[in-house]
Amino acid sequence: MNFVVPADHPCLPGHFPGRPLVPGVVVLERVLQALRAQYGEPLGLRLPQVKFLQPLLPGETARIELEPIEPDRSASKPAGAARWRFRVHRGEELLASGELVADAAARGGQAPA
Repeated sequence: MNFVVPADHPCLPGHFPGRPLVPGVVVLERVLQALRAQYGEPLGLRLPQVKFLQPLLPGETARIELEPIEPDRSASKPAGAARWRFRVHRGEELLASGELVADAAARGGQAPA
């Protein structure tokens, strides 16, 4: 999924004056929108790992990639949790990456499809 944060987005005037950068929280909201569009509304969602490597500037096109992670059957991972790896790119440059986890317990033990 591609997205662009326009130069008139309300988050930009204070982030940062004279050299606006798209805040990480806005990038993550777009990642969540992409997840919902592709997989529905997972409940109990958390982001246990996120890395921001490069800034996104207003008006630049970014691309979100989502990849389901196969369930880990080890004792340290909750059974039935749905997990995805995400990457945000500008062209070939990696801007952000991380992991999303939907807690199966929040859906009565049913992981999202």
